[in-house]
Formats: sequence, C-alpha cells, structure tokens
Amino acid sequence: MPAVYGIPTCSTVRKARAALETIDRPYSFHDLRELPTLGTKLDQWLKVIDWTVLLNRRSTTWRQLNETERASAQEASTVRAVLLAHPTLIKRPVVEWPDGKLTVGFDPAEWQQRLGR
Repeated sequence: MPAVYGIPTCSTVRKARAALETIDRPYSFHDLRELPTLGTKLDQWLKVIDWTVLLNRRSTTWRQLNETERASAQEASTVRAVLLAHPTLIKRPVVEWPDGKLTVGFDPAEWQQRLGR
C-alpha cells in the first residue's frame, strides 16, 4: 500500500489522493505537520532524493522565511533542520510506493503509468 505524505489542504496532494481513490487503490495518508517521526523520514528520504528536489522554493512558507533561514536552506548540511522546522517547505506529495520507490510531486502521466492505467 502506498504511503502518501503531504498536507491535506494542498491542491497537489488532493489530486494525488484523488488519483488513488478513483481506482480504489488503498493508501495511507500522513500529514507532514503532525508526523511525530518526521526527522526519521527526512533522514530516509534525503538518502535517496536530492535535497533540492525535496525543498519547495515556490511555497508561501519559502517566501515568508527570513534571510538567515533561506541561507540555511541553500546547503545540504543545513537544509534538514529548515525542513524539520517548516514541514510545509517539503515538496508534496512524497510517496513511498510498495516497490520501494520514492516519488516527490504529482505528475499525472507518471502516476498513470505507475498505477497501470
């Protein structure tokens, strides 16, 4: 069963969840803002996904960061702390697929292929 990580109010997350629900594909959903194991998950994700893919520089949260926080989010060694402090900076959705693959974001064509549609 896929594990979907995101923010329930995010329109991209809603599209991804709808794609799964349309084909009655069971999945688990995890709100990034309420995830007690976010630090552990970030460690796992950052081992397989480049931090620049995980960091959402188009978000409202990014625009609200002060210059010091933005500077901290420009280096691999310090971006984890910024993502942990501001989970809404994580590009969404992050999906852990049953085959072990990890994807970030929602691309309808890629998802159709992945879901066999």
